[in-house]
Amino acid sequence: MQRLSGYKLSAKAVVGILLVSVLAVLLLMSCQDQGQEGSAEESSAPAAVSGDAAAIAEARGLTPDDITAALKTYTPTGVHDEYIMFASGGHGGQVYVIGMPSMRIIKQIAVFTPEPWQGYGYGAEGTMQTLAGGFVGDNEITWGDTHHPALSETAGDYDGEWLFINDKANARVATIDLRDFETKQIVKNPIALSDHGGTFATPNTDWVVEGGQYAAPLGWEYSSLDNYAEDYRGMVTFWKFDRESGRLVPEESFAMELPPYWQDLCDAGKNVSEGWIFCNSFNTEMATGGVEDGNPPFEAGASQRDMDYMHIINLDKAVEVAQAGNTVEVQGFPVISLDTAIEEGLLYFVPEPKSPHGVDITPGGEFMVVSGKLDPHVTIYSFEKVQEAIAAGDWQTDDYGVPILNLDNVMEAQVELGLGPLHTQFDDKGYAYTSLFLEPSVARWSLGGDYADLNEDPEWSLVSKVTVHYNVGHIAAAEGDTVSPDGKYLVSMNKWAIDRFNNVGPLLPQNFQLIDINEPGDNLQLLYDMPIPDGEPHYAQIIKADKLDPWEVYPEVGWNPHTQSPDPNATQIGEERVERDGNNVEIFMTAIRSHFTPEHVEIKQGDHVIWHITNVEQTYDATHGFTIPLYNINMSIEPGETATFEFDATEDGVFSYYCTEFCSALHLEMTGYMLIEP
Repeated sequence: MQRLSGYKLSAKAVVGILLVSVLAVLLLMSCQDQGQEGSAEESSAPAAVSGDAAAIAEARGLTPDDITAALKTYTPTGVHDEYIMFASGGHGGQVYVIGMPSMRIIKQIAVFTPEPWQGYGYGAEGTMQTLAGGFVGDNEITWGDTHHPALSETAGDYDGEWLFINDKANARVATIDLRDFETKQIVKNPIALSDHGGTFATPNTDWVVEGGQYAAPLGWEYSSLDNYAEDYRGMVTFWKFDRESGRLVPEESFAMELPPYWQDLCDAGKNVSEGWIFCNSFNTEMATGGVEDGNPPFEAGASQRDMDYMHIINLDKAVEVAQAGNTVEVQGFPVISLDTAIEEGLLYFVPEPKSPHGVDITPGGEFMVVSGKLDPHVTIYSFEKVQEAIAAGDWQTDDYGVPILNLDNVMEAQVELGLGPLHTQFDDKGYAYTSLFLEPSVARWSLGGDYADLNEDPEWSLVSKVTVHYNVGHIAAAEGDTVSPDGKYLVSMNKWAIDRFNNVGPLLPQNFQLIDINEPGDNLQLLYDMPIPDGEPHYAQIIKADKLDPWEVYPEVGWNPHTQSPDPNATQIGEERVERDGNNVEIFMTAIRSHFTPEHVEIKQGDHVIWHITNVEQTYDATHGFTIPLYNINMSIEPGETATFEFDATEDGVFSYYCTEFCSALHLEMTGYMLIEP
């Protein structure tokens, strides 16, 4: 091809040429006989390997929509994603970090479960201390069921600094520092053994909300199910968060006692409703199951009534009550009693469709959206009307004396969407999106009020649906539960995969599906299927990537990631040594490509060993690993990090330690000998 001297194509021109080429392919394909054989499922022809895009598309049976979806998600090498999704790892106990729109898994954050690649829970002092924060007495709990990640917020918008997540199985909450994407804290709820309605951050992350789930005697006490109504209770816990230390502060936190209904998901009010908390509940029937005794099973007994109760909690006033000491102690933890909550006007109920699973607040905080799994509608409540009803004092009470507001007085609208509505997210065009578990699909519907002017669709009306595969639970839109949603993308978190991927045996992956929600009206396009090879994920939050500002290397050589400060045991080059004090041996080691110093460590059987390793690298991605066989020691040491571990030398012999992270051409030579003399 002849080169035009002194002429260069602009970036826009290059993109234009590419788009013209692609459009030509799309036009060619759209003109093909739609009835011809060769669909993606039926075609057995190999994909073309030439650069002819039309031939490749024809050989693979790709439709124009397929190619459009590919163009919207393809992310060339070296190009970063626009959004980052933090997704729960379910009963794998971890958190996934996923790029969007590429849907590439970038990292798994170790939280409640030991994870060997990162050396989490395999000897490193900091990670062992973090895990131990969630132990209960002598019970070492080393797994969790992560459900609901919550990004820290400033003025109701994600700020990219912290991430919280709960463990439903053991009623624990973890704090993750997004400067290095590592878990720094796990706290065990002292009054509950399991939770579900956590975690959710208030608009300025003053509080992290952990709702309950199955009612039980508070403080893990025993009581017969015959005493359910008297002794069993629900709860919601408000964990105080201190940004300076980056920790939840148990001594400044408190809980509220609730009736023995099964509390579910919560959400914090924002803008006009800031200072209030809204939680769902189910099993207001107070069913206790027991099919073996001839009782109705839980799924029948807990869904007899037409309505359950949305819990409306005045958090600002509850904080004042707790700080005034108007609490009772349960396991040494302050709890606002149910009687006090009623007397002080902290707790109200409003009927909601039965068996709800999610309460979601519109970006301006004006409306609360609730879906009942056994009702085809979403019900929209007005915060203004709720406040008017509370001020009027026109209510009935439940059996425990909690005020129940009149549904007709507080409901703004209902929209019929379909079968099995669950969770709702929002965009920047006045639309809401609700997952429909039983159809299964995601419904787009138009909001009313001040949102009505953002699109041309009638307010409070179903606009369109997109089919997903299969049995969708939570959904997550780009910043879709903040005061300023972005729109663009939504992820459907499906519980089943069935025929979406290659058969890998009876245990199948979950399926995340990326949906383009950028165009108004009925233009929703399914873009991408992504298998998740871990426990069942539940919820996710999606943040604009440029809000995150993680470190590339630790701030200085000798950094302790657990304390996020210089480590007093850091070792600089030239300071490496082995110190003995009786039967105590302390090693000060450095790691740099491609050797450890010292390379020989000689100790005696029965010695107690304290070992410090400093990665003195300051080069991006220059991570070193370290492992010792038999002693279950394994860790990842990032650039600048100092790690410490301890063990008792119970077994004699010759043990080779080595770097587990392929760090250089001489990686295999990065090794040493630990000799334990009998």
